[in-house]
Amino acid sequence: MMILEYEAKDLLRSAGVAVPDGSVIRPGARALQAAARRIDSYPVAVKAQVRSGGRGKQGGVTRANDVAQLRAAAKRLFATTFGDEQPAALLADPWLVIDRELYLSVTVDGAAEGYVVLYSPRGGVDIESGAPPVRYPIGVPWRFRTHELRAILEPVEKDFQVRERVIALAQRLVETAAARDCTTIEINPLARLASGELVALDAKVVYDEWGHFRNRDIAEQRAGIRRRADRLLKACLDMQHMYVRLDGDIGLISGGAGMTMAAMDMIRRYGGRPACFFDCSPGPTSTRGYRPAIAMLDADPQVKVILVSIFGGGTQMQRVATAMKENMPMRRSGKPVVFRLDGTHVDQVPGILATFGARNHDCLEDAVREAVKLARRA
Repeated sequence: MMILEYEAKDLLRSAGVAVPDGSVIRPGARALQAAARRIDSYPVAVKAQVRSGGRGKQGGVTRANDVAQLRAAAKRLFATTFGDEQPAALLADPWLVIDRELYLSVTVDGAAEGYVVLYSPRGGVDIESGAPPVRYPIGVPWRFRTHELRAILEPVEKDFQVRERVIALAQRLVETAAARDCTTIEINPLARLASGELVALDAKVVYDEWGHFRNRDIAEQRAGIRRRADRLLKACLDMQHMYVRLDGDIGLISGGAGMTMAAMDMIRRYGGRPACFFDCSPGPTSTRGYRPAIAMLDADPQVKVILVSIFGGGTQMQRVATAMKENMPMRRSGKPVVFRLDGTHVDQVPGILATFGARNHDCLEDAVREAVKLARRA
């Protein structure tokens, strides 16, 4: 669960990390006037508060040299959509003079069996085009050792002062991530000012949604998402489905994050474009369980084909197939649905699917090829 930049900076500020003293701007003329009164000096960086990536390259960050430019920037940004999301707020940060841009993050990594620290002496919007960040796998937070990270940083960061400050900051981020149920804390860029101070110029924080029962911040974020969701998305969230909208035309219903990502990769491999990351891993086997997922993809005008790829050991495939059979007459859309079900009692699946004119593909590759072919024809 990703939070907005200004919320992420509030979290970092509470942990003792230096962040710019910015002002949050809400929609409306009065809110803009109130925010303008709080700004002591110009220029400022006006930034759209959205969860989608690539905001800077889409014009979501602009410079305002005075109040008039601030008003013009606010009007434009509030009217712009970034990755299917319109900003609910803007952040006006002081325009700082930067000596260097660095990259620092802490994230959960399966290979590390816990947290890993990532650092690059070069940050900014084009971080992906340079050399990959160096990695310090920690695992559990109490395994953090300053001398180990120092040895990893020495070959890539020649500035002794920067290196030591990064080590101290990385340890603070690891402790914060563990204490606040964060799966990712990313600072990009981490700006080095002429004074030598390191400031988090931008920040991305991802909460572990399943920590909501013990973390009030996560519980409130979770409740807010459900309040803002439309009827179909709310139904999917109530079923514990995980949904992320992408820019393709093949709607994917899958089980488990690994299987979902494998199916998405295969769609791209065969020349298609996934329309979503739709993980139904809680394993619904009733009509009610899958109904909101199918209805949501049927209602999406960008989705041309639906691919259902479920693999299960504990999940019985004949129950999944029966749920699909019961859902098909309820659909209002004629979009084709391609099936690949595999696992326990899969031998019963072909007969069930045949009752409504569908067939089960023997392997994921065949199902993906069929889905891509149908999407191209649509």
